[in-house]
Amino acid sequence: MRAPVVIKIGGGTLDHLDLFWGQLKLIKPPPIIIHGGGVQSSILANRLGHTPRVIDGRRVTGDLDLSIAEWTMRGAINVSLVAEANARELRAVGLSGVDGSILNVRRREPWLIDDEMVDFGWVGEIVSVDTTLIEIVSNAGFIPIIAPLGVDASGQRYNVNADTVAGALAIATQAKELLLVTDTGGVLKDPVDPESILRTCTPIDEAAGIDQGWITGGMLVKLKIAREALASGVSSVWILGADDLLKRQNATSVLTD
Repeated sequence: MRAPVVIKIGGGTLDHLDLFWGQLKLIKPPPIIIHGGGVQSSILANRLGHTPRVIDGRRVTGDLDLSIAEWTMRGAINVSLVAEANARELRAVGLSGVDGSILNVRRREPWLIDDEMVDFGWVGEIVSVDTTLIEIVSNAGFIPIIAPLGVDASGQRYNVNADTVAGALAIATQAKELLLVTDTGGVLKDPVDPESILRTCTPIDEAAGIDQGWITGGMLVKLKIAREALASGVSSVWILGADDLLKRQNATSVLTD
């Protein structure tokens, strides 16, 4: 398999992908798509009378949360995305990290956050990545669309942060690019001002954003993963909108220095 373009699409973008699919046709390296689904999982949880807990952009996953993640991400969302792609003559195959043991994980150890030891439950930390099934699908001319679920040696399934999955797959495949698609586009210094976008984000910019409070939560996670990918041989990482895959007019290029 040639060096792919790994694309992660967040749950907040899933209802606004018409332009995304058209642009995807013009991307020459084989794409690998990873999708989230936190928004949809929260909606279903609320319908069931359950309030999910999210700490520092990462979701605590109890028994019910894991079932909800599987129902929404490997179920409704994955099937919907595959159907959308196929309807636009983009041949796609729906997978999760459980299929072919793509994502081999272990249970996350509790983290100390703000003086609290947080048990994240059925949240997986990636131990290894097996790209065999992805390569088979890609080499056959299909686009793999992957839900961020993993499995351990005993067969227990886990919820895995989708940005983390995208970063790990980008590293494992030595991707040409890692594109982290958000509903707001690139990194904004002011979340309500689209003109405040950073065209590039260096470690100095990131430190300033953390100190000043405009880089938090999920964006902080994305930047951490971006830098890990760059340090591990991925050529470039962008944070951008679903309609900006090609021109990148409102995108942020993450730089190592």
